[in-house]
Amino acid sequence: MIEFYNVSVSIGQKEILKDISFRLFKGEFAYIMGPSGAGKSTILRLIYMDLFPEQGMVIVGNYSSAKIRAHQIPFLRRELGVIFQDFKLLRDRNVYENVAFALRATGVKNSEIKRKVVRVLSEVNIAHRRNNLPDDLSGGEQQRVAIARAIVNDPFIILADEPTGNLDMHTSKEIMEILERINRQGTAILMATHDQSLIEQYPHRIIKIDQGEIVKE
Repeated sequence: MIEFYNVSVSIGQKEILKDISFRLFKGEFAYIMGPSGAGKSTILRLIYMDLFPEQGMVIVGNYSSAKIRAHQIPFLRRELGVIFQDFKLLRDRNVYENVAFALRATGVKNSEIKRKVVRVLSEVNIAHRRNNLPDDLSGGEQQRVAIARAIVNDPFIILADEPTGNLDMHTSKEIMEILERINRQGTAILMATHDQSLIEQYPHRIIKIDQGEIVKE
């Protein structure tokens, strides 16, 4: 489903990734683990093609970093869900509109938008806050909205970049339970983290990266 072949990336004079290769399979849950600056976020950016390798190739579903055209990138991203540490919600729109925005951008009909948004807000237990603005919500609630936005297009994979990084342990566990449930329903998850305690409580395959290289699986 996702394949990295001998991928190397540099930003400026700094080599971020050095000849890395791995595969992620359909429905799999895997962690990218490593210290800050190891290259975890860069791997996720390569998958949603915000960044391209200098050497090697990234394959995501039917798309290849070597062949994809600029006009195809939005279509690739519709098949992915992305969750960030800092939520990246629209501050001037309520919960419902934050999630609906992801569908409106793809031309979905209003009747279908309402059905899908209500469904995913219920799935992440935030429907009761649908009319609230992000600043009215706790960090955990904002991350639930971000997860709802990520899954509303029924992606084949969720890319989660330190999704519990700004949350306390109790709230982090709640977010992990939601991600576990989404994964059990068939959606693959690739999660960048350096939180060893969460990995121990929710064990899955680990791709460990340090100084731009995969050092252990």
